[in-house]
Amino acid sequence: MSNIALLLGPVLFQGFEVPERIGFGGRQRMAVHDLPGGARVIDALGRDDTPILFGGVLSGPDASLRAHEIDLLRAQGAPLPLTWDSFFYTVVIADFQASYTRANWIPYRIVCTVLRDEAEALVQTGLTLLMQSTADLGSAASLLGGSVDLSGATTALAVPGATTLGTGAYSATQSALAGTQSAVSGAIATAEGTLGPIAAGGFAGGDAAGGIAALGGATGAAGQLATLSAAQGYLGRTATNLANASP
Repeated sequence: MSNIALLLGPVLFQGFEVPERIGFGGRQRMAVHDLPGGARVIDALGRDDTPILFGGVLSGPDASLRAHEIDLLRAQGAPLPLTWDSFFYTVVIADFQASYTRANWIPYRIVCTVLRDEAEALVQTGLTLLMQSTADLGSAASLLGGSVDLSGATTALAVPGATTLGTGAYSATQSALAGTQSAVSGAIATAEGTLGPIAAGGFAGGDAAGGIAALGGATGAAGQLATLSAAQGYLGRTATNLANASP
């Protein structure tokens, strides 16, 4: 899975941090009624998702800061977007375990409780592909607040045939969306770049006051990354839905 982008809230996992596998799934909650004569009636009560769990190794010069960041997210208990490939969930970090080996090598394990399967939620509402894509772009735009221009993608999507495989409008929409995803990825990389200097300036040399200040700065940067990552999740779902469009 090393070539798959994995995002948990503001945290982008890369290299050794990306797990070899991610466990997901669940069961159907049921009320089973055994009747006389061996007959059975089963009432389906709805999905019951198992926790999503994965692990890897936080690495690089900011590994310690990233471990602090994830642990802070665990302590806050706030809902976070979790996306990889075509999967998109809203989760809460139920358990985070890290084993400090050295400053740039920290094995970790994360367990996430699923609040909502975002893709499934949209399917259940019966929205069309165009409505799904429009809603997702609108959600991304509201999160980004103009920091990344989505007008190219939204304009392309409004052209007739934009969601019909094989049309010129479809190809233009895919191209515009890819450009928007690239712009958001660049913004994520820029935001992540601010965390390194914060860590170097505050956590070095055992400076407690500097460490506290650095953690505060990192929290602000983490908030920006959370917004960008959530927007990227909506854009990724739109791209996946368009890729599965019908002629």
